[in-house]
Amino acid sequence: MAMALMRSLKSITTSNELLKVAGCRTFASGGAKGKKGKGGAGGDAPKASLISKEVKSTTVYGANILKDGQDPKILPDSEYPDWLWHLLDKRPALSELRRKDTETLPFDELKRFVKLDNRARIKENNMLKAKN
Repeated sequence: MAMALMRSLKSITTSNELLKVAGCRTFASGGAKGKKGKGGAGGDAPKASLISKEVKSTTVYGANILKDGQDPKILPDSEYPDWLWHLLDKRPALSELRRKDTETLPFDELKRFVKLDNRARIKENNMLKAKN
């Protein structure tokens, strides 16, 4: 196969012929079955859900990553750990933490303040070194 391709490339003399050979596809498209005419909007219509509303309200559909596993069931809120409900809470920015007294900050906010302050100092030092 490769030899036949090389022979056909050797016989090409013009750049137009080269573009025709190099631009041709050698794999099946797979998506042309359902298309009708131009535009390609024939297969883009929304499909009806095959899953009943009962299953949608009791399971996390699509969360299974195992080949032989099942989608996990939705549990009541009391079954989940407390920290889960605070993941999306807004945390104070560095400017707000600088305004507060560091002696009265809770440990997790103090840890965040140190991390953000170190990051800001490193960025400032890097900018100063880059200008010199």
